[in-house]
Amino acid sequence: QVQLVESGGGLVQAGGSLKLSCVASGSVFSIKSWGWYRQAPGKQRELVANITNVGTTDYSDSVQGLFTISEAKNTVYLQMSNLKPEDTGVYYCKGNILSRATWIRSDYWGQGTQVTVSS
Repeated sequence: QVQLVESGGGLVQAGGSLKLSCVASGSVFSIKSWGWYRQAPGKQRELVANITNVGTTDYSDSVQGLFTISEAKNTVYLQMSNLKPEDTGVYYCKGNILSRATWIRSDYWGQGTQVTVSS
């Protein structure tokens, strides 16, 4: 079994910064890619940033130049700067992971962490 746990969310003023973390544990053999997604109330979940195991990154237009995604062995981070109220939402990490328990590569999701940006 594979579990992903996010942390680092909170309440910040507009213009402030936050750094989110997501740790994968359990039957993790390898991670091909990581993604950060967010979902605001009443809106569809959207991709924020993605990183592959060879270091290739991709960002949504709205956060490009402001957010930075990075990874360690079992952890992905999202450094967020110059936050705006429209960045408010629940942020989820997704890992494309090969499980040593099943030897199947699948997407796994974290439970989400709330980010609230006040004006």
